[in-house]
Amino acid sequence: MRTEALRVVRAGALTTVQDLGRAGHAHLGVPRSGALDEAAHRLANRLLGNPETAATLETTLTGCAVRALRPVLAVVTGAPCRVTVDGRPAAWGQPVRVPAGAVLDVGAATHGVRSYLGFAGGVDAEEVLGSRATDLLSGLGPDPLRDGDTLALGAVPAAGSPAAPDAAPWVAPPRELVLPVTFGPRDDWFTPEGLRTLLTGTYRVSAASNRIGLRLEGPAPARAREGELASEGMVLGAVQVPPEGRPVVFLSDHPTTGGYPVIGVVHPAALGAMAQARPGTPVRFTPAGAVPAGR
Repeated sequence: MRTEALRVVRAGALTTVQDLGRAGHAHLGVPRSGALDEAAHRLANRLLGNPETAATLETTLTGCAVRALRPVLAVVTGAPCRVTVDGRPAAWGQPVRVPAGAVLDVGAATHGVRSYLGFAGGVDAEEVLGSRATDLLSGLGPDPLRDGDTLALGAVPAAGSPAAPDAAPWVAPPRELVLPVTFGPRDDWFTPEGLRTLLTGTYRVSAASNRIGLRLEGPAPARAREGELASEGMVLGAVQVPPEGRPVVFLSDHPTTGGYPVIGVVHPAALGAMAQARPGTPVRFTPAGAVPAGR
């Protein structure tokens, strides 16, 4: 039986429950989902002594606020932001004790997009296909947070020293997001000039981006073939080019099939940097093998 430990005071623009996702179900049409900035999610759990599979709250730009219904230990990682407990400044990137009745407020991101709010024991939402992650495309997992919702937490880890982080708690997003891309499987649907356009053109992150995909504004790679493909499998990081020509880089909640040609695939190591890229951030593609910027 779950006992509520938190009440949502301010849900923010979009706050979801996330863990490491539900990999292995693409054949059922179920995306991987999970924390977009996986490094920040893992760090929050390490700082609390949780297993890295424990669920956290992923906020978007405006943060969120929760009232503790019992004493809890919490931490905020990912995008830097102001953290307060009942209006008093609290540490970002370090565990914070929140007394019963106090409000923990995770403010708007000062850099980046997504902050991660972790709790000792993890968010105890109902598992679906082995994961507690909210999937915005399929609708699996708990709904995005709303004001007044209550949340349960899992069992607090046995007393001991939380693992020390093996990296800095935050790597600021670069002024230009550089994405290593491997061409294919449908690069033959584009002209040689179209492939050069992808590598030499300057793109920008669109405000229409979300957990499904990083939508880009910029030059359209010239097509060598017209028409549509039969629907085929899609992977994390696939760069799909719809008819209007603006590339979309698929993120964690991406569809598992699609009919627009995939000109290339971005290396998964760049996912964290993409998760924190604000609208308007310049984006440049580079041949795979280069070190991803931002991580």
